[in-house]
Amino acid sequence: MRAFDQSPTDPAFVQDPYPFYDRLRVAGDLAFWSDYGMPVAAGHATVAALLRDKRFGREDPFPPDRPDHQRAFWSVEDHSLLQLEPPAHTRLRAQVLRAFTSARIARLEPEIAALADALIDAFPSGPFDLLDAFARPLPVRVIARLLGVPEDDGPDLLRWSNDMVRMYMAARTVEAERGAAAAAAEFADYLERVIAAKRTAPADDLLTRLLEVEADGVLTRPETVATCILLLNAGHEATVHTLGNATLALHRTGLLGRPIDAPLVEEVMRIDPPLHMFTRYATEDVEVFGHRFARGDQVGLLLGAANRDPAVYPDPATLRPDRFPDAPAHLGFGGGIHFCLGAALARMEIRVGLDALVRRCPDLTISTRTSYADVYHFHGLDTLHVDRSRDARATLAPVGDLT
Repeated sequence: MRAFDQSPTDPAFVQDPYPFYDRLRVAGDLAFWSDYGMPVAAGHATVAALLRDKRFGREDPFPPDRPDHQRAFWSVEDHSLLQLEPPAHTRLRAQVLRAFTSARIARLEPEIAALADALIDAFPSGPFDLLDAFARPLPVRVIARLLGVPEDDGPDLLRWSNDMVRMYMAARTVEAERGAAAAAAEFADYLERVIAAKRTAPADDLLTRLLEVEADGVLTRPETVATCILLLNAGHEATVHTLGNATLALHRTGLLGRPIDAPLVEEVMRIDPPLHMFTRYATEDVEVFGHRFARGDQVGLLLGAANRDPAVYPDPATLRPDRFPDAPAHLGFGGGIHFCLGAALARMEIRVGLDALVRRCPDLTISTRTSYADVYHFHGLDTLHVDRSRDARATLAPVGDLT
């Protein structure tokens, strides 16, 4: 297995990780990423196979001792679907799916469209940050509405979520760990207050449904709280990045005025996905793709690299609106038992949100230089300053393969 050095916080890598992924991919099914100290998979077939391999999971068989300053974070996260494996994962996911139905999500489409239009109505006349004005508030309000928490609390939800996900970013600091723990504690306390209000005023929302399941003894209170936090965090984080990345990609390729349909949504998620690496632990001693993993060894599954595999997607750095549905499914939503619960909702939000932008802002241009934020394993823009005026002219610096 070939070894590669590449800091995940190097500015050049953050702006364009895809050339590094290409080098990993041609090295074989697995390569060793020295900075992480573990093998990684970059090819579509390898990543897809490992996502579905039940001999690899999210639970660390040998969890390390956790410092006291992290405990509040893990007291929530240890009960999260994201970290569990069967049978606990199976029980929890089944209950969430009963509340998170396709019919309930489908009923949200007119509300999402109305919310997108309302946000666009509030756009200023001059340059502004599209992430703050549109990409961030749209999904957080939608998931708050679906779950049944006050939409006006959106700024707090965003702040807690942003602080918590720092635990999964490269080169995190002790300060970031303390911030994640504080955010988890505040988030949990907030949800306890919302739950207390639901007891006296139940509603037709996901949280009320989860509380009914909890009352039947199927879920514990820590599991209910952790599930709500996961849905609120995951229900907007990736969508924010995708709306920003997609707008940039469509602008760069001159397709921002094109009608937004389901195949185009798949393509913008494929070409620049919001999550680039998902790690798994070997749950037993196992040999795969010529490498022997001992129980507890980690492997990094590079979703961003798999989505640019030329063996699966010819000319992978080119955005092709008609690539799907004939092309194999991209891996932006993961795979296996941890396939994204909110994939249907995310697809709808991206389609409806981008459609509103195209329909309402046909002359939208990017008004300043744009760059990606230093948030790996995630991949999203730091800001996206745009202008609606007809005489606006873009002054972008090249970014990655999207030029």
